[in-house]
Amino acid sequence: MTETKPKWNRRKDARPAEIIEAAVDVFIAHGFAAAKLSDVATRAGVVKGTLYRYFDTKEDLFRAVVQHVVATNLQAIEQAAQAFRGALAELVPVLLIRAAEGMGDGRVPALARMVIAESRAFPDLARIWHDNVVSRILGLLSGLIADAQARGEVRAGDPTAYAFSIVGPMVTGMLFHELFGAASPHAPNLVTLATQHAETVLRGLSVKSDTRRSDPSASR
Repeated sequence: MTETKPKWNRRKDARPAEIIEAAVDVFIAHGFAAAKLSDVATRAGVVKGTLYRYFDTKEDLFRAVVQHVVATNLQAIEQAAQAFRGALAELVPVLLIRAAEGMGDGRVPALARMVIAESRAFPDLARIWHDNVVSRILGLLSGLIADAQARGEVRAGDPTAYAFSIVGPMVTGMLFHELFGAASPHAPNLVTLATQHAETVLRGLSVKSDTRRSDPSASR
């Protein structure tokens, strides 16, 4: 006879995930300040006291939300970067397109907008977003750029500054959609933006482009 777990055990194991999913909806709908843990509990189908078995504060719950919604996508990007063995010029377009696809999840820009709007009143929001999202993105890219510089692919310069140059337009495009909506005639297609921007920024970073500018015969 196959042994099965009681239904209530499976339900208990699933509770943190159900609470986090409910919290995503409440944070996006109401913002951090106005979000009530009682609303999260109601949406998750648990009593309020159950939340405190898993999350001590609203900030702890927000950290879990960020890790669930954003950091999971980042993990896939990090794994792709670690497994890649080609040149930076081949990797950056792949990473930007994956980022664009992740930004297509409406919860990501909505949470980013909430952090920007409320981090002055709640500094922990900015710290959580920085540690779980920003630091990981910039750390990954600056490391890849430094390695490419060591291989002679990328011209000299601050790797972190170059990383900002790579991600900046993507963040701007994401926030544009969140603030003005896709109905705006200027709303960028994020995948198109990723593809076109990758080509543009890589021309600027490439050692080959420096060589062409210094060689008069290259323009003939």
